[in-house]
Amino acid sequence: MRVAAPRPKSVTSERKPRAPLTAGVAWHAVVTTNCGSFTIALDTADQPKTTASFAALARRGFYDDLTFHRIAPGFVIQGGDPLGNGTGGPGYEIVERPPRSTRYVHGVVAMAKTATDTDGTSGSQFFIVTGDDAQLPPQYAVLGRVVDGLDVVDLIDTLPLKENDPQGSEPVDPVVIERVAIERG
Repeated sequence: MRVAAPRPKSVTSERKPRAPLTAGVAWHAVVTTNCGSFTIALDTADQPKTTASFAALARRGFYDDLTFHRIAPGFVIQGGDPLGNGTGGPGYEIVERPPRSTRYVHGVVAMAKTATDTDGTSGSQFFIVTGDDAQLPPQYAVLGRVVDGLDVVDLIDTLPLKENDPQGSEPVDPVVIERVAIERG
């Protein structure tokens, strides 16, 4: 479904969460976009700080009306930037290194970081692996894995990209995150 691009949000300083999500509970993030919905099973066991941060931002409506600003076909789709250009964040960082055995395969959701950030650094931007294996080193904090709606993620991965985009990764039509809901079970 075609929609207008949302306006960039003003940069604010969100509060860093202090407590992890309740242990022993299966937590999911349901991401609703103008292209459909998908569900992420959050990895609270291995990445408690990362998942708590994402859940706190989602509960505050931080992700509502943001976009998937970057599509690298057959590699990743990336969203969660309040500025919509790949440079924004929540005003804080979490550092939680992923296990050394981490593999970024189709459907894995991880947090984006800059090349100069410490391994495991995250803010609000996340990516979903759309290729069989992104062949990335274990430097990106893992949020979880898409367990339902992977067809929606794969659809987003195939959308046409703007020709005049210097990075060659912005979709022609906006992919808007309408809402992220955090659910138990």
